[in-house]
Order: sequence, then structure tokens, then C-alpha cells
Amino acid sequence: MADQAVDTDGARLSAPGPAEDHFLGRTRELKELRADIERAGLDTLSGRKAPRARVLLIAGSPGSGRTALAAELARQVAERYPDGVLRARLSEPDGTPVPVEHTARELLAALGVRAPAGAAEDDLTEALRAALAGRRALLLLDDAAGAEQVDALLPDAPDCLAVAVSGGPLTGITDVRPCTLGGLDTKSAVELLTRHTGSVRITVDPRSAESLAEACQGRPAALTLAGGWLASRPQAAVSDLAKRMHADREDGADAGPLARIFRLVHDQLPGQAARTLRLLHLAPAGLVDPHTASALAGCSVGSARAALDDFVALGLLRAVDSPLPEYEVPGCLHPLMRSLAASLERPAELQLATARMLERTVRLLQSCRLITETDSPQAREKLQEMPRALRFPTPRAAADWLRVRRPALLAAVRLAVADGELDTLARRLMSQLVRAMAAHVGTQAAAADLYGVHGLVLDVAERRGLHREKAAALLNLGDLDAQTGRTRAALARYRAALDAGREANDPYATGRAMESVGGAHQELGDYDRAADWFGRALAERLARGERPEAARLYGRIATAHTYAGRYGEALRNWRAAAAGYRKNGDVAGHARALSEVARVQEYAGRPTESLRTCQEAVEWARRAEDVRLQAALQLRLADTLDRLGDPTSAHLHRAAAERMLGEEGPEDDSSPEQDATACEIRTASEED
Repeated sequence: MADQAVDTDGARLSAPGPAEDHFLGRTRELKELRADIERAGLDTLSGRKAPRARVLLIAGSPGSGRTALAAELARQVAERYPDGVLRARLSEPDGTPVPVEHTARELLAALGVRAPAGAAEDDLTEALRAALAGRRALLLLDDAAGAEQVDALLPDAPDCLAVAVSGGPLTGITDVRPCTLGGLDTKSAVELLTRHTGSVRITVDPRSAESLAEACQGRPAALTLAGGWLASRPQAAVSDLAKRMHADREDGADAGPLARIFRLVHDQLPGQAARTLRLLHLAPAGLVDPHTASALAGCSVGSARAALDDFVALGLLRAVDSPLPEYEVPGCLHPLMRSLAASLERPAELQLATARMLERTVRLLQSCRLITETDSPQAREKLQEMPRALRFPTPRAAADWLRVRRPALLAAVRLAVADGELDTLARRLMSQLVRAMAAHVGTQAAAADLYGVHGLVLDVAERRGLHREKAAALLNLGDLDAQTGRTRAALARYRAALDAGREANDPYATGRAMESVGGAHQELGDYDRAADWFGRALAERLARGERPEAARLYGRIATAHTYAGRYGEALRNWRAAAAGYRKNGDVAGHARALSEVARVQEYAGRPTESLRTCQEAVEWARRAEDVRLQAALQLRLADTLDRLGDPTSAHLHRAAAERMLGEEGPEDDSSPEQDATACEIRTASEED
């Protein structure tokens, strides 16, 4: 029974699967766990209905097969939980706890519930409990670092079951009895070896096989490495490996059997392969693909792919079920790789390997984005200049890569920012990740990921005193806050962005921040302040001669006055906007501004003037060939004519509008390209 990985992308909802034909032993533990599901809890014994899900704990050291046991238990009882099995990993391979809000968001996504970007932990966990209310689901929470992580995710649904995997007890969660794992029984341990070596080598020397199982203390991870080592050396005797393991233990070579067999396997690898193996602990989130291994080791992608496949055969890596070649570093081997790298590699070499890996990721993200811009000669030229190994054959292939590698890409950003010495590379990485997500996913769909990335951009900008990037990050975060209804938080971000823009002497950032502050005040119903801030932004645009932006801002000022009921001021500003659009040659903009003039005239109780202005707007919309605007204006004309007591003419205009809309067809607003620049990270570098 080898220690298995659950889902490396955070969380997944899965249906019951076929029997795991490679699961061995643990009959007693499975029986106890299933009995624990059936036993009456403390609440039931006291006459109360259990308020929360039952929690089962599987405790054991990494490499003991605890995750495999949890997965097998979930498979055996899955039919009792028709709403599926939710899987989540609560620690990174290096032992760093995954934030609760991240896990809750991934679990909500697996349930098909979209959580707002930037939502607080309490809001996300409450949403998770609400989503699981009334369901019968099983939560498999792997690598729990502490009781707080598990407790925050428990649903208030007594029909649900939570199976937690941890290294020790979860003190603080009531009514939990741990199932503590030791080694496999001798028969199961020998059978695990047999599956790697074949039956002949075990049958001819069963005592040596038992001795080797004893030397490995029945630990599935150690047995897997021992079996892989023997499988790669058909001439080696089982007895030789058993004697060596016992001798190392007597010499006190290492703390445990897993460390001893890992060191043996590592030391007998060719030099380049051994170095590649120990550098894999640098892979973000423990997820490796051939490009990651290639960059870390400084070898070709083909050589890296061959090495990774060899590591899988040796039990050093797990192949991930993915449409792309991807592998996972087992959590039990991660500290051993890190320890070897620290003793055999200089710190500068480790940082150089990390920088190579992040630089390769930047170039892949750039290629991922450029493949969507093939209508641009500049984009096609940049793409052709890239090595063939970094180019994607189609936009679909690039989108698939981005989807599959998303957890690793987000982890790479966190790694780059946490390093502290690679901030320039981190800024480029974040910029390219945002642009690739906007191109393939769209900023709305990727808002939750982008919120986290922009938060990291802000961290780097503040650390390095980069006021322009700080302003851009604050503006982006403010926009995402505003989209999710956190208007006061957005207002605070916009004010901070204004200060940073002034520090950077960046007219774009200051103007954008002023306008955003005005928009936040308008959303909060403070129309006087909204008009004032729009006016400040307008003054800056006029001073710089930016006439198109000035015309748009006249319209925003007019909108604020309209909401406040100051129709005279609103008309004056809408007419100024219309005049600005006309001077700029923006016929459609001029028609829209006139339509707003007509709307305000109607609000002001001047329907005859509104009718004339609306007719003028229709004529300008016809010149602009904007069919949808023409249809909207025809409907407004119909409403005005109804109020003026002319239903016949109103009916004619409505019919004309319906005919126009029928010919135009539905408008598609779902294209991610439409908002591809909404969350752009602006840096001093012009490099793509």
C-alpha cells in the first residue's frame, strides 16, 4: 500500500470509483474506521442531534500510507454519500499550512459555488457550510497541520463525514478518536515488494524479503523505494539490499528506514539524475513538469522528461492524472530532497536554479498569451523568435496548459515573492500570469486568483518602494473589491492609490484614482462628493489636453447630478459631453450623450424637448451605424410618445426597435478579450 496523493489542484468533487487493486493490508484499521462511523457520538448519547459532521482521524507519519488508507476508506463508503467525495490538501509539500480561505474557495468551486474575489475567511467558510447544508458528502482533508484548519471547514451537516489525515491528534475537535498507523504486516509488506520485483526473486528467498520488510519497518514509502531499486537492478539480490539496510541501521546512518533507502537510491543514480532529483524540492507546490525539471537542472526538456519517468519507476515521484505530463513530489520525500540539496549544493546554485525555473515560467506564460494574439504581426514575430519547445501549437493547447498548471503557477508567484531576492523576476512573472489569465479565462472568471496576485504585487511594490506599481496594484484590488460589493474597502484602496500615484508623479494613476474615488462615492450614494471627484479628474484631463477622456468625464459628472436630482447641472454637463464627442469625431459617443440629454429632459418634466432630442440622437446613431443604440433610442421614443398620448406612433417605434434587435442578434459579452486589460500590471519595464 503506497502512500498516494489526493488532488494536487486543491479540491475536487469526485464520484465513487472502481476498486483500488493496489491497496494492501490495513484490514483491522479499515474495520475500526467503519465501525467508528456507525458508533453513537457523544451528542447522540446525550439525546441531542449531532450538530456537525462526524470526524474520523487517520494519524501517522509521512510515508506510513495514511493518505492511501483514507482514500480506500472513502472508496468503500462512497455509496453512502451520494453528493460525492470532496478532497483537499491542507499543507504544501514542504509542510506549510494552506490558508483556510484558499481551501474553502477550492471546495466551493468543486461544489459549483462561485465565491467573490477577496472574500474573508469567515465569509468563505460560512458559504461552504451553507453549500453543504442538507447534503450527504464526504470530505477527505489530507495533510492537516492542525485542528484549526479542520474545524473551520467542518459542515454543520450531521449527514456529512469528514476524514482527516494528520501527523498527530487534532486537539480541540471533540468526539474524535484517532486511528494511528504503524507499519504494514509482514505478509502485506512482502506482497508490496513482490509487485515491484516480480514473484520469482521473492519466492526463491522469502526470508530475505521478510528481513527487508523488517528493515523498512513495514513503511509503505520505504518499501516502494526498495522495490523500485530492486526492479531497476534485476541482477541484485534481495538479501544484499536487506543486509545493507540492516547494516545502515546498526551504524546509525540515518534516523529512519525511509531516509536510509532514499539516500541509497539517490547515491546510486547517475550524477545529473541525482542532482535533478534533489533540486525537485524547489518545484512550486511539489508539482513538476518537464519544463520545470529542465530549468532546475539546466538540461533539455527531453532529458528532463526521461529522468522524471525514471523517477516514477523508482517510486521517487508520482505521475499525476493529467492530460499533460505532470508529476508530484511525495510529501514524505520532500524534506529528504531539501536536506540533500542543502548539504550538496551551494546556496547560490539553489537560487540560480530557482531563477532559471521562474524565468522559464515567465517565457511559457508569454508564449501562452501570444498564441491568442496571432492577428498582431508583432505578437507573431515574438512568438516565432521563441524556441520551439516553448511554443504552443494552438490557443486551445495553451489554455489547457494554463488550466492544468494553475496551482503550480500560483505557487510559483508566491515562491518568487517570498524569496525577497528575486523581486524583478517576480514582477515579470506576475505581470505575465495576469495577462495570460485575462487572455484565456477573462478577468471576471479569474478574479479570485487575480486578487491574490495583485496582493502579492502590492507586497513587492511596498517592499521596493515602487510607487507606480503600488498604485496599479491598489487600483486593481479596489476594482475587484468594488465588483464584489465591498465599496468602502474599494474607496480606501482608491485613496491609497491616489497617494501612490502622486508619489510616482504618474498622471495616469492619479487620474484613474480620482475617477475611481468618485465612482465609489457615487455607489455609496454621496453624489456631491462623486461629482466633486469627477470634476477633479476632469480638470487634470483638460490640463493635459485629453479631450476624449474629458468628454467621458463630463458624462460621469452629469450622471452624479442626475442621481442627486439636479437636472439643470446634469443637462449642462451632458451637453458638454455631447459637444466633446462631436469635436473628437466620435459619432456614436455623441449619439449616446444626446440620448442621455433626452433622458434627463424627461426626468425634468420636459417631454416635448426630450422627444426632439431623442429624434436627433436617433439620427446620429444611424450615422454611427450603431444598430443596438438605434433600437434603444426607438424604445425610448416609444415610451415618450406614450406619455404624450400618441400610442400609434409609439407602437411603430417599438416595432422598429424589435426588428433592429432581431436583425442584429444577441450580443455576446462573454469573450475574455473584452476585459483583457482590466487588471493589467504596469511596470517600468516594457518587456513582454
